[in-house]
Amino acid sequence: MYRGLNITQLRDKIDNEGISPEEIFESTNKLAHQLQDEYNSFVTIIDKFKMKTTNKTLLSGICYGLKDNISTSNILTTSSSNILKDYIPVYDATVYKKLKNAGAVLVGKTVLDELAMGGTGTTAHTGIVRNPWDKNRMIGGSSAGSASAVALGIVPFAIGSDTGDSIRKPASFGGVVGFKPTYGRISRYGLFAFASSLDHIGTLTRNVHDAAAVVDIIKGLDPNDMTTLKDDNKNYVSSLENDIKGKKLFYIKEICDKKLYQDSNDEVMLKILDEFHKMLDKLRNQGFIIEEVSIDKQLLEALYPTYMSISCAEATSNNANLTGIQFGPRNDGSSYQEIMMKDRTLGFSELIKRRFILGSFILQKENQEKLFLNACRIRRLIVDKINELFKDYDGMILPASGSIAPKFDDSSEKLSEKYLILENHLVIGNFGGFPSITLPFTMIENMPVGINLTGRVKEDDLVLNMANYIEKVTGLSDIYSKVGDSNEV
Repeated sequence: MYRGLNITQLRDKIDNEGISPEEIFESTNKLAHQLQDEYNSFVTIIDKFKMKTTNKTLLSGICYGLKDNISTSNILTTSSSNILKDYIPVYDATVYKKLKNAGAVLVGKTVLDELAMGGTGTTAHTGIVRNPWDKNRMIGGSSAGSASAVALGIVPFAIGSDTGDSIRKPASFGGVVGFKPTYGRISRYGLFAFASSLDHIGTLTRNVHDAAAVVDIIKGLDPNDMTTLKDDNKNYVSSLENDIKGKKLFYIKEICDKKLYQDSNDEVMLKILDEFHKMLDKLRNQGFIIEEVSIDKQLLEALYPTYMSISCAEATSNNANLTGIQFGPRNDGSSYQEIMMKDRTLGFSELIKRRFILGSFILQKENQEKLFLNACRIRRLIVDKINELFKDYDGMILPASGSIAPKFDDSSEKLSEKYLILENHLVIGNFGGFPSITLPFTMIENMPVGINLTGRVKEDDLVLNMANYIEKVTGLSDIYSKVGDSNEV
């Protein structure tokens, strides 16, 4: 009955049709349970309606999902890892607190790649998350469950975290809108840190308007997070219809030039690039100025190794407290060292252990200059180049991915030119803290494909404004997978 409705439509149901938030919650809860075994969107589904305030906002009575690496007092919060499988926090993350104060109703904690380290949605301790458009395909990660819950039409919005592309890539694969605001725009107090210089909290929605509406509520300065920015006092929703004529965008030749892939037999990738350039022509007709720029290919090829070096090093440091002593199930041992060894060996998946070993190696004194500090220098070169371009352009537009959602048996570690650049450029948004949004722009083989727009720091309103016009051109607002649809839910 309420499946697939966006925030505005649900608001109308409550305000003008007399539908109660309790009724919407019960329907949403039923649907979440109905689709859980098949798609595994949630770690925990909340079965009791709890509306924490009588405040009247756009989100009052609206159901949502929250990534399970965001602290919720008295609600299981596992970060999809065995080492935290029984952890119940004693405090609320700021983003959760703000949503409660706005009257939003939590339906469930969503599945992620373990400790948010991964891009497949396959490493959670509760199992893999399946793509609603094709159960044989990944939804991507790490915000897999959040993207899945929105793509399935269970909730109109979900909160995720993004360290390299963890909101925006699943958005592309799931046919939803993924928005990562400027670094510091949304408080990370209560987010389980992965890589602190790269981590962002953001939204997954079914249209750009809803992304703006949610961020309007959850943004702002937080005394508990010294990296937060002062509220810009802008209403992002009211900025959506601002005139975009004359706004200048660039795309990167070394990523989008089909000639570079002329020897490729990857028909899907070539089709995506074709559709991307057709979309650019349509946007030009709407008043955008879009130009091609060239960037040193060595810098672009350094994106992935730079990200891995910095993120693994920071992850090793941030997760040093996961010893099994303070949190999670504790194994027997004759000493605390033996207990920690057993807990971390049994509590982490092989992928996580490899990342921690790599991070420890990078942070060793003899390796810091060559590996970690050099990665930081390369990051600065990349950010400086993008900021230089942003002096002349209002945004960067690129395909969010060179592929549709991969099948589970596809290789995810292929170190090809395509993998290193076309599949990893979204990390630029994290390197520079730039606001960045992915939204669906075409369908290929009955699967959604996303386009990404990244803008200048602190110009979140402009990025959303331009994305809103792109959405009008694509005509792909509010799409969702109606698998298992039923009038009963």
